[in-house]
Amino acid sequence: MGELATTLLLRPMLRRRERGDGHPVLLLPGFMASDLSTRPLRIFLRDLGYSAHRWALGRNLGPRGDLEQRMVERLDELVERHGRTVSLIGWSLGGVYARLLANRHPEKVRSVISLGSPINGDAESTNSARLFEFVTRQRIADIDPEKLADVRRTPPVPTTSIFSRTDGITAWRASIEKEGPLAESVEVPGSHLGLGFNPLVLCVIADRLAQSEGEWKPFFRPGAVHPPGIHRPDEARAEPAS
Repeated sequence: MGELATTLLLRPMLRRRERGDGHPVLLLPGFMASDLSTRPLRIFLRDLGYSAHRWALGRNLGPRGDLEQRMVERLDELVERHGRTVSLIGWSLGGVYARLLANRHPEKVRSVISLGSPINGDAESTNSARLFEFVTRQRIADIDPEKLADVRRTPPVPTTSIFSRTDGITAWRASIEKEGPLAESVEVPGSHLGLGFNPLVLCVIADRLAQSEGEWKPFFRPGAVHPPGIHRPDEARAEPAS
């Protein structure tokens, strides 16, 4: 609530962040969340000139049934409507979906931004693992290894993982993306449930989406000035209190 309140207070300032080119952005909610959770982020993106879209698939109850096919159909719908590739922003489990889509359909995806998503390491490195297994009725250990590989592999499109050491749900080390030609991690202070409205997260998202297609540069680039509190993952810092 504190992060949301801060963002509302700072909205006039946030609306002056980098303007977009109008390309479509699809937002994927976290586990047990619905499109309502991504509404503040969609409003922010529309303020900056993007065509921000909900996933329109109801509450995210995990990867069951034909969910992957329905996400692909939603992605196809936006590509056809706009005639352009789509940026994907996924919160928690939504970021896992975003990476899966980008690895399997890179020709349709412009960029990927994940928020507090468990993208590497132990698939159970989250405090909601037991709830996930209860709701989806499947053991995490039994998830298709091919799907896990397509989540852990860095997508062949610009990819940014935003994480917090004080996440509280996802183990922060499991959210670190290995730095590469089109990949990076960005650390912010905040909570897992507040990442979608955290003002520092919004600043990072605005910077990442504003880049011209095919001209990606890392967030921590020479000459770039960013708000205090945003860090590279390799910067030395005290561990959060347990």
